[in-house]
Order: sequence, then C-alpha cells, then structure tokens
Amino acid sequence: MKLVRHGPLGKETPGLIDADGVLRDLSAVVPDISPAQLGDAALARLARLKPASLPAVRGKRRLGCPVGGVGKFIAIGLNYRDHAAEAGLPIPKEPIIFTKAISCIQGPDDAVMLPKGSKKSDWEVELGVVIGRTAHHVARKDALAHVAGYCVVNDLSERAYQIERGGTWDKGKGCDTFGPIGPWLVTRDEVPNPQRLGLWLDLNGQRLQAGNTRHMIFGVVRLLSYVSRFITLHPGDVLATGTPAGVGMGLRNAAGQPAPRFLRAGDEISLGIDGLGQQQQCVVGYRAP
Repeated sequence: MKLVRHGPLGKETPGLIDADGVLRDLSAVVPDISPAQLGDAALARLARLKPASLPAVRGKRRLGCPVGGVGKFIAIGLNYRDHAAEAGLPIPKEPIIFTKAISCIQGPDDAVMLPKGSKKSDWEVELGVVIGRTAHHVARKDALAHVAGYCVVNDLSERAYQIERGGTWDKGKGCDTFGPIGPWLVTRDEVPNPQRLGLWLDLNGQRLQAGNTRHMIFGVVRLLSYVSRFITLHPGDVLATGTPAGVGMGLRNAAGQPAPRFLRAGDEISLGIDGLGQQQQCVVGYRAP
C-alpha cells in the first residue's frame, strides 16, 4: 500500500494511493496514519480494503508527511562510501547516529526555507525507514519485521552550522523545513529488498545525485539492529539511512577542484527513490515565524 496524509498543514487527513494513482480518502476508516496504525495487524486491516470503495479525492491536494505523530527522527551519517570520500572523511567503522528535530518535518513538496544567515544549506536524498513495532536490542534476523514501510527523505543540512559551529551535527540538521518526508509511506510488503533501490536528486534540472541503496556501508537490517542497542525505536519513528555522493559541499569542477554549490532562494529541488515516489521543493529565503 501507498499511504498518505493530505490537506492543509496541521489538518491532514489519511488516505491511500490506489493502483491507478488515484488518491482515496481513509478518514472514515482510521483517524490518521499514526503510530497506532503502523503495526502488522492494523496494516493488514487496511490492506483488506477495496480501494474502489473509498471516496476519491478530487483536485490537487497538498501532501503532508505520510506519518503523523513522529516521535523520533534519527539519521545516519556517511553511510555511502562515495559520500564519505567526497567529504574527505574516513569510512566509518560503526554507524554514525545523529538526530533531526521533529519540528523540521514537513510535506514532500512544501517549500524549503533557508535558515536566517545561512550560506551553506545543502541537500541529501535518503531512504527513510518507518518503524511499525517497538525495537529494542533487535537481532538482525528479526530487524525487518519491525518495519512498517519506507519513504523518501530529503536530509537538508546547513553545513556551516553542522561542521563549523562546534558541538554535534544536530544544529545543522534540524532547521525548520529541513525534513521533507514522503510523498507516501510504502508498506514493507511492496519493498522486498530495501538494498536494491535507486535514488536520485536534481537541482534546477541537473542530476547531481544518482546512487543505489546496495552501496550503503551499513544496510537497513544492520542499522535497525545497531540503533536499537542504543535507542529504543517506537512505532512512527523515522530512520534516515544516509546519502550517496553529489551533495553541494562535495561538488568539483571539470578540473577536479573543489567547487561547492549551496542552495539559494529560487532553486528547485527534485528527488526520488524507485517505487517510493518523488518530491519537488522550491527554496525560499528566511521568513520570521
């Protein structure tokens, strides 16, 4: 299934995308696509529905984050060898874990706002894993049974805040609007192997990132088992699994010299993952809340 949440910001209602790409309303069936709806039994009940029996949603609707009530937004750094190389950093011996503030989460096509004073805001297409069952010291053989589904994440990052301002990475990762998720939550039955997914990102129509999850240093199974040793994962938590090469801070010119390129107001970002849909964001300047 492809589960969605649609409607105005803060007033999203649940839905699903049927086999013909039609948005169907689920609000008479479940109150939301929330942690309570992500367990195997709850998802099985939704899977038994006949989409044609659900009301079609007419017209273009804003899509929100496909999971409501996300409790934790955890991410993995330097999880592709080519990205570690472009960053000039060694291959990690263990997964690098950081957190993104849940206040940065937004819909897949909502505008990305540059933080106040930002000079080095950057993009990162990533596979997102949504937890469906509480995971605590999970064995690798059982890891995927704790997954509700998968989604596209843009792990936007302000590099100066992340790298040049001391402390941990978090301050450059949790800026408002820096966590677009969606468009859909694709249930795990439709993704038999999360390590065989192509992912890409374009900036203003130019392909800058093109990778495949098979090139992860630490695959989804290992990440879930590893993270659950340190942090108990609960239904609705989102794990972003790292990005391939092609981020702005790592770009080089034709001569192979560093030529970083960071986001500017007016830029257009497109990104997607095989079978999980795509996002489209415009970049805007800082606006005070």
